[in-house]
Amino acid sequence: MNAIKQMVVLVSMFTLSGPLLAVPSEQDVIRHYADMAHAKYQDALVSALDLQMAVSTLIDNPTRGNMNKARQAWRAARVPYQQTEVYRFGNGIVDDWEGKVNAWPLDEGLIDYVHSSYGSEKDKNPFYTANVVANEKLVLSGHTIDASTITPELLSDTLHEVDEIEANVTTGYHAVELKLWGQDLNGTEPGAGTQCIKYHPDVESERRLHF
Repeated sequence: MNAIKQMVVLVSMFTLSGPLLAVPSEQDVIRHYADMAHAKYQDALVSALDLQMAVSTLIDNPTRGNMNKARQAWRAARVPYQQTEVYRFGNGIVDDWEGKVNAWPLDEGLIDYVHSSYGSEKDKNPFYTANVVANEKLVLSGHTIDASTITPELLSDTLHEVDEIEANVTTGYHAVELKLWGQDLNGTEPGAGTQCIKYHPDVESERRLHF
């Protein structure tokens, strides 16, 4: 916290015109830090709830228009969330749960269908192409898991970082991003996800959207 206090003092000295204002106390700095964090997390929560509502609307009425609205809600939610990432530094409680909110990169094949160029297996990750969207049963560490209904508990408690592999991501912004845009085969070029749905047109769209 001393570093934050020093920063505030320096900014005050070099940016204020006229007589130097009173130097804030350490408690002032701590209080301001907490107020800023609270405001940013409030904004992140509100936009995340807007995203949840947009996705629910898309699930109930899967139209192109509702897909575009859900994508826009995702973009809007990222702005305030990214402003909170600074609180990971020096706040262990934030860093502990960040993996379930913003983990990336992720092995997309655990979640959904992927292009053949993705490959069928990956060293050290037996769930590289598990595809929870298409498979109603998954074998995890020798145990058969019922995945016929994709629930928050299945995603968060069972599949997320299964076998302690960080690339096995099933929750958070980037998992939702994959479902809204599909697999990106374009590298740094535009057009993310434009071909994902074409791989398996016979898949039940309802099950895909309810992920």
